[in-house]
Amino acid sequence: MAKVAFVFPGQGSQAVGMGKDLYEQFPEARAVFDAVDDALHEKLSTSCFEGPEEALKLTANTQPAILTVSAAVHAVFQKRGPAPAFVAGHSLGEYSALVAAGAMDLQDAARAVRARGTFMQEAVPVGTGGMAVILGLTPDAVKAACDAAAEGQVVSPANYNSPEQTVIAGHAAAVERAGARCKEAGAKRVMPLPVSAPFHCALMDPVKPRLAEVLAGVRINAPSVPVVSNVEARPNADASRIVPLLLDQVSAPVRWIECVESLKANGVTHVVELGPGKVLGGLIKRITKDIESFNVENAATLEKVLAALGAA
Repeated sequence: MAKVAFVFPGQGSQAVGMGKDLYEQFPEARAVFDAVDDALHEKLSTSCFEGPEEALKLTANTQPAILTVSAAVHAVFQKRGPAPAFVAGHSLGEYSALVAAGAMDLQDAARAVRARGTFMQEAVPVGTGGMAVILGLTPDAVKAACDAAAEGQVVSPANYNSPEQTVIAGHAAAVERAGARCKEAGAKRVMPLPVSAPFHCALMDPVKPRLAEVLAGVRINAPSVPVVSNVEARPNADASRIVPLLLDQVSAPVRWIECVESLKANGVTHVVELGPGKVLGGLIKRITKDIESFNVENAATLEKVLAALGAA
């Protein structure tokens, strides 16, 4: 018997046109987009469907846009597919997971991630911070390179994505030094990321008190299924712990490898990535061979995954 978890993507999975066919074909998807447009008092749906890409790339727009598409895909899938035993999300995707589990209202979540994205953009002056992907080096070796390269500045692992891929973040110069040390230590590639802020590092600390004020106004319910948090990489079903975990998440690394291992340890056999792109499915395949992953982002992938899971 298949045991299913839903996972939700984070920043970087956005693409112009995302969610459009679901909006046109499924009333439940349309309801999600319309609700977020109302909550934000703007046509975010138009940005998702038509761009421009530059506007969609701005963190303050990217975060609610990906949340909205993920919630729309979930609304369509949950009426037709199996129910999950767990949910999880990568960074921003944790908010999508909380909406899917009924722990947070969609409109509240949209306003919260719009604020989160804005605060992140404002926390560090443009050009001060940076992020880079390190490929082909163990997470421990990447952390050691960051520690050695800091020299009084901030640089640390931001996303433990897979055994072969770690993202680092911090002051731009420190990120560059750490990247050079990673190459010396045997990294296959070091790629700077085109991001507007250095996420999931100590430079994001100023975001926390501002986000805490926003989240204080959000009603949090007990999740209908446990949510595997980025910070602890284990399932949480306690409503009182959700906001503290979301605040810690701002400057703590995303422990995605351990999140996937936690799903596996809890008997999950199939993971469905709901939302734009298929980044998480690719990472899951590199973390474990014991979980089969699928992605649903449009009508075509919906039919394909429903058929596959129906046979599982």
